[in-house]
Amino acid sequence: MTPFNIGIRKMNYFKPLLILFFLISSCKSNENPKNNPHALKEIKTDFVIAFGSCNNQTLANPLWTAIEKNKPNVWIWGGDVIYTDTYDMAYMAENYQKQKNNADYAAFAKKVEVLGTWDDHDYGLNDGGVEYSKKEEAQQLFLDFLDVSKNDARRKQEGVYFAKDYSVNNKIIKIILLDTRYFRTALTADNETKKRFKPNVYSEGTMLGEMQWEWLKTELKNSKASYNILVSSIQFLAGEHGFETWANMPHEVDKLENLIKSSGAKNAIILSGDRHISEISKKEIDSLTYPLIDFTSSGLTHSYSDFKGEPNKYRIGNVVSKKSFGILNFNFKTNAVTMEIKGENNVIYETYTQNYQ
Repeated sequence: MTPFNIGIRKMNYFKPLLILFFLISSCKSNENPKNNPHALKEIKTDFVIAFGSCNNQTLANPLWTAIEKNKPNVWIWGGDVIYTDTYDMAYMAENYQKQKNNADYAAFAKKVEVLGTWDDHDYGLNDGGVEYSKKEEAQQLFLDFLDVSKNDARRKQEGVYFAKDYSVNNKIIKIILLDTRYFRTALTADNETKKRFKPNVYSEGTMLGEMQWEWLKTELKNSKASYNILVSSIQFLAGEHGFETWANMPHEVDKLENLIKSSGAKNAIILSGDRHISEISKKEIDSLTYPLIDFTSSGLTHSYSDFKGEPNKYRIGNVVSKKSFGILNFNFKTNAVTMEIKGENNVIYETYTQNYQ
């Protein structure tokens, strides 16, 4: 056999291997991590916040293992920790215990610090506010669930609002938990359209109450944080859907935006829940050196799966109507915050990175 024929035989032998190699290489180069739940996380992070809302204690809790894979420094309940619209405090306590006994959540809570605020269904009254007669008792049960110590200031104050600083690599991240239930006055029913609520007359009503507003002003003005994370159980920027939203009190929207500006608080980001959908909204505000983002994550055990769409002039990206949770990855070297909407198996549904100064 001639050397030429031997060469041909060798080429024919290796040809299938070469084709297989190029196919594998091609698949890898075209792989989109956003659509691959098993893709390795390449984001460099100095601090990770995980958060979510709308968690029915009687339904399966499928996301805690996936949330833990993100190695969060803190978990934030954004409201509706349980569903227990009731005036029966024994029944409410039983429902909190049912969630606390969930094996996956219990294992998660042993490893990750847990903070939180409430919304209407763990507060005790659907769409409820200042009028709920059992709010004092419900507050103690909520704090019990979070394992807040008996001598904590929240045990004696009205409302569950709270703030905590996290110091990491010479940077500070301040988490400010707002209470949009305890002091919130009446909303205006919309009897003209299919929407549930319409905006109050300008200057009518309060979202936080005078005491909490003063506290928030102090927290923001005195903040030394590089990032100020405000947690509101209801959406702040999305205001066209007709459900509960800060936009139902437009003067309160202006008040918070003006406070963020006048306080000089750096890089404020709002986290919200309530809606059973997840989305990211962004607004450019005059005299503010960064855009205000409202990152909504909802829900953990059930979602608005037949969502067909609704207007939101501040929305960026797509609405996620599957069960999901939110992740914020902070990179101090680049001053970037990468926000991810994730679901079962840690799949990424939506991601957005905001660069800050």
